[in-house]
Order: sequence, then structure tokens, then C-alpha cells
Amino acid sequence: MKTKAFIKHALTGNEAAAYAMKQINPDVVAAYPITPATEIVQIFSKYVSNGEVTTEFVPVESEHSAMSVCVGASASGARVMTATASQGLALMHEILYIAASLRLPIVMVVGNRALSGPINIHCDHSDAMGSRDSGWIQMFCENANEVYHTVIMAVKIAEKVNLPCMVGMDGFIITHGMEVIETIDDEEVKRFISKRTPLYSVLDIEKPITIGPLDLFDWYFEHKRSQLEGMLQAKKVIPEVVEEYNQRFGTNFPAFLETYRMDDAEFAIISMSSAAGTMKEAIDIKREEGLKVGLLRIKTTRPFPYEILREKTKGLKAIGIMDRAESWSTMGGPLSIEVKSALYPLDKRPFAIDFVFGLGGREFPIEDAFKIIDITRKLSEGEEFPEFVHIGLKE
Repeated sequence: MKTKAFIKHALTGNEAAAYAMKQINPDVVAAYPITPATEIVQIFSKYVSNGEVTTEFVPVESEHSAMSVCVGASASGARVMTATASQGLALMHEILYIAASLRLPIVMVVGNRALSGPINIHCDHSDAMGSRDSGWIQMFCENANEVYHTVIMAVKIAEKVNLPCMVGMDGFIITHGMEVIETIDDEEVKRFISKRTPLYSVLDIEKPITIGPLDLFDWYFEHKRSQLEGMLQAKKVIPEVVEEYNQRFGTNFPAFLETYRMDDAEFAIISMSSAAGTMKEAIDIKREEGLKVGLLRIKTTRPFPYEILREKTKGLKAIGIMDRAESWSTMGGPLSIEVKSALYPLDKRPFAIDFVFGLGGREFPIEDAFKIIDITRKLSEGEEFPEFVHIGLKE
């Protein structure tokens, strides 16, 4: 049964994330400020101060400490959230692995931002991509409205599979960009996420356990294999939770991948996050010119939806993959390498080219979207290109 009409607000991405956190009312939020995600915990701290939530808010001296507090609180059975960006996520790196290996359903909003050096406070995906193999579920949002709804869904997803989850949004582009957010009633949110049932609790004296022991060659391998089961389970749980959300609230959010104008597409662009919005506009214009081009927007990168990608790229002549990060492999960005790897077993697969763009917050105008479409079209017609092309680079 669908909920009542949405309540509309004009909010930035940071405000939308903080508002969702307020409605979730987590038991613990540990925080250290960092641009462009500072406002999330700053706004949430006001909710705490005003008595609008019952959350234990723990200000700490670093992001490393913030994630350490989250691990301890979550292991005790608490529902736990935080937010960070860029260097802060990098400073958490050690503890990210611990949170995942202990199967703790911590939810963290990440304002995606370039990593130093040189120092840069603007958007790219090098922070999240640097942490992509830490064992966290990773989801990327196209706009602030999707951020709000994804944060709520992430709590339920994380707690069903007992894995931590990152919800990413482009720094400044989404974190500080204001738009109309369609929010759900407080009680509806609480009913959807329900109470947390912890996998275990270190405070349960009837079932004492050891957390974080030394684990050498005798059992480490088996424990890592067991951890993978959580990510395999997530492949089933994520679409179930998203479908439940869509059915209950009348929304239409993707679980792993959104298709746009793909029904008769001869070639397609693969994109993530806010750049997908610009690419949709460009595709609409090129469609009017007669080009059969479509878009595949990847929402979830961990677990990686390789099965869906194989299905959705069948029959395409070429794909252009957009990367807002470098991998330093000299083969292009990290997303393209994973997409190409996913398609490799196919007998017939489209030609593929990677486009590295927008590093350090470089603007992505629609003219650059046209360039990506044009090059991918030429590739589909047999013209040869390098493995990857930099778009928007000053020559």
C-alpha cells in the first residue's frame, strides 16, 4: 500500500542526508567535519541539541576515530551512522576493513571529493574508488532527492546482510546544490526500517564473544570467504529492499542499474552520479537528431552488477564508459576496467572506450557529453580510438 503524498522541501544534498538521518534516529552518530560533507553532521548535531532525535552524538578528533567509535557502537548492537569525504575516508581506511570484516551494518554518507595531492576540495570519485575493495556496499546517487531515499534504504539493506554501506553523492554538485526533495512522513520511515536485530552484541553476557582477535593462516582465509557470503546475499537483498520501497512509497529508484532510452539503442553510455543527469539531456538532444543512443546509469558498484550489465549490453555495437577517477593502471579509470572485465566472457561484446572526465571538480558541460556520444558513435561504426580518452582536459 502506497504512503500518503510526499512532503516537498527545498534542500541541498547535505540537508537531505541529514534530514533522512533525523527520521532514522540512529542510536549513535560519530563525526569529524570535512568539506564538502561537514554540513551533514553539523545539521544533525542541531537535531540532537534541539531534542528532535535521541541519538548519542560523539564528536571526535579525527575520521579514524569516528569510524572506530562506529565500530564499537555497532558491535554493541546500536544502529550507527556517520558521514565523511575524501581525505577523511582515506584516514578511515584501516577501520573500513575492520567494520566490514566484523559484519557491522554502519551506514555512511560520503560527499565524493578528490584526494590530495595537490589539495583539492571538489568532486571526483577517487575517494570511494580507493575504498571499493574494503568490503562495504557502495551506492552512488544522481541527485539530492535520490540521496534522501537511498540513505533510508541503505539502513535496511545493511542490517539485512550485516555489511556496512556507503551512500555517495558528488561533492558540491549535489552536496551543496539545492533542489526539491520529496520526503516521507517520519512514522512511515520508522515503519519501513523497523528496529535493528543485531547479528551479535559484545554486551550480551549470556553469549560472550571475542571481537577482532589475531587470525593467522589457520582460519583467515575461511573468514574472508565467509565475509563474501554477505556480499553475495546483498545481490538478492538490495533489489528486494528497493522494490519494497518503490511499491510502498510509489517511487521508481533503481537497485543496481538504471536504463534510459535503451529500447532500440545501437550504442550506449555508461555513467554514474550527477553526470548521468547531464548525459540524459545530451541523449535527448541526440535522439532528436536520429542517433540511437542510450544510457546505463550504474547505481551500485559493490556488489558489482556484472550479470545485469551483460544482459543490458547485448546487441550494442559500442559502449562509452565514464570515469570520474583514475586507476593508474594506464588502461583508464576503475569503472571501465570493471565493466570491461564483466563483459569479457561474452562471445559477442560491444567495442568499449573509457572517458576520464571531471577530475578535481572540472565542470562537465553538455558539450563534453556530446563529444562522448560522438566518439562512441564513431567507435560503433568501426573507427579506431585509444583505450581511454580524457574529456575536458586543457590541452
